[in-house]
Amino acid sequence: MPEVMINGPEGRIEARYLHAQDPGAPIALMLHPHPQHGGTMNNKVVYSLYQTFVARGFSTLRFNFRGVGRSQGVYSGGEGELSDAASALDWVQTYNPNARFCWIAGFSFGAWIGMQLLMRRPEITGFISVSPPANMYDFSFLAPCPSSGLIINGTNDRVAPPADTRSLVSKLHEQKGITITHEEIEGSGHFFEEPHMETMIDNVTGYVKRRLTENTR
Repeated sequence: MPEVMINGPEGRIEARYLHAQDPGAPIALMLHPHPQHGGTMNNKVVYSLYQTFVARGFSTLRFNFRGVGRSQGVYSGGEGELSDAASALDWVQTYNPNARFCWIAGFSFGAWIGMQLLMRRPEITGFISVSPPANMYDFSFLAPCPSSGLIINGTNDRVAPPADTRSLVSKLHEQKGITITHEEIEGSGHFFEEPHMETMIDNVTGYVKRRLTENTR
């Protein structure tokens, strides 16, 4: 799991990257939770998502937003973090010019950043949004949402209440041309404490596998 340093808007961005052997392998970018609340690329949910995409044959990158770990800069409220994510995606695309597909996966704050990146980068073909904090941030920019994806949350999430996530999904379902899959993990909180982590990852794995199968027919 090689460590890499990426040139970002505020200096270096600390990252971990695993390159797939297939030169046409799809690429995936992981986005971590809130930098001011302990979020890092080593968060258990983010690491599990990273391993899931690696296991499915993706060239996969996870990184620390500005001011986290050895990434330079300071937290900027979202705008700078979106720029960090764009730089990280640029980097992984540079090393994978023949990638067949491009995915993003974000957890909590990272889900919000990921969905914004989705709106700005038409090459992104799929997304995983885990515990999106629809109660804290405005997701109305998803009009229309440009790509199909999976939104997954826990029924006992007290950080990002399920009712707000369901409302977000309902609005996205009204849009034509995309398919939003919504899964709720019964009994799980925001962080998918055991035994819910395995269930969540199984759902993500199954979804990614189905999408890849559909895209190769």
